Amino acid sequence: MEKIGLPIKIGGSSPMIVKNVEKKENNTATFQVEIDKDEFEKAVNAAYLKAKKQIVVPGFRKGKAPRMVVEGMYGADVFYNDAAEDIAPTALAFAVEQEKLEMVGMPSITDMDVSDEKVLTLGFEIALYPAVTLGEYKGLEVEKEKIEITDEAVDAEIDRVRNRNSRIQTVERAAAMGDTAVIDFVGTIDGVAFDGGTGSDFSLKLGSGTFIPGFEEQVVGLSAGEEKDVCVTFPEEYHADLASKDAVFHVTCKEVKETLLPELDDEFAKDVSEFDTLEEYKQSIRTSMEESRKTAVDRDFRDAVLTKAAENAEMILPDAMIDEKHERMIEEYGQNLAAQGIPLEQYIGMMGMSMDDFRRTTRPSAERQLRISLMIDEVAKAEEVAVTDEEVEAEYAKVAESYGMPVDDVKNSIPADALRKDMIERKTADLICDSAVAVDPKPVEETEEKEETTEE
Repeated sequence: MEKIGLPIKIGGSSPMIVKNVEKKENNTATFQVEIDKDEFEKAVNAAYLKAKKQIVVPGFRKGKAPRMVVEGMYGADVFYNDAAEDIAPTALAFAVEQEKLEMVGMPSITDMDVSDEKVLTLGFEIALYPAVTLGEYKGLEVEKEKIEITDEAVDAEIDRVRNRNSRIQTVERAAAMGDTAVIDFVGTIDGVAFDGGTGSDFSLKLGSGTFIPGFEEQVVGLSAGEEKDVCVTFPEEYHADLASKDAVFHVTCKEVKETLLPELDDEFAKDVSEFDTLEEYKQSIRTSMEESRKTAVDRDFRDAVLTKAAENAEMILPDAMIDEKHERMIEEYGQNLAAQGIPLEQYIGMMGMSMDDFRRTTRPSAERQLRISLMIDEVAKAEEVAVTDEEVEAEYAKVAESYGMPVDDVKNSIPADALRKDMIERKTADLICDSAVAVDPKPVEETEEKEETTEE
């Protein structure tokens, strides 16, 4: 996270005084700034001039009432809040620079007071950029999964392809597992229908696990035109209003369809791929799965290495810093979902969570990412990681090529300093991860025994 510098200086004898500066153990600081009478008067008058066009006072045209008349009607302090709000950024900047404070996140105004002498005092609380003491970050031993694609995994992928290329036909027999039953259903609890418990012409793939446990098994055996009461119990982890409750669904089977899979032979391979034989197609699937798994394993290993290096470092993060990171993370998450046409609130609802639940469960991730970022910044300083101008230019060219844009357009959208910082962070992360030692994961039994010993 960037340190926030506010390079505003007030020359000559300053109309502001910083008082009662207190730095706290949680990397926050509180202080007060006194703004003298003349400076505050300027701010109050500016607030009046800004607001006067909207002020209506009997006996005057709109926006023409003198300030003293407005203050006489609404109170002498009518413009104080607006004036304080306008002058606060300058007061904050003055204090941060004078006290050499490294501020991060959004500051808060804790109090405001105007004395009888018309001296304004503003109280601030800010988060401070935390000091980071590095622990071990080179040569870290971290578990890394071995990549092994089984024949069963390859067969399962081929089955998925066969299902995508299957045909469905109506049959005059009882429904079996793997069939699709077209059903109407009405669910009740204690004889009363409930929201979401009714459906019509629903195509249910038996064995898919689409419905709650026990439902699909009881539909097996029904033929078109038959009806049945299906008794189930909602799982404990279901929506709160239905969790653990017994329900009865009156089901009417309207149609039974079976799935016809293509034969698993060379012709199938030719139809769905560029290969002439089934064995060649199987090998291509295995290779693709290995590459995909390697990408995921490498990503998880890198993440685990950086997490461990961050855990080894000592730092105290102010809540305001975590909150700001968390809000940015949620905003980015929402934007990514919106790009797929899914509102964030809808996605959270689909997960069976409230927004409060979502915030509570995602905040630790924001803190972890922040710790990793701060650790990387500190390692970059310690290792004197740098990026040359030539490397920056090469990165611009690479980005331009990947997006099909002119280099100049990329430069206009990505400032050189931002790109350089990102490159230094990546180079530093590479330094940490390249030095890490991959070890085989411990057997599950050993991990469980260790956890039990810890609990005792």
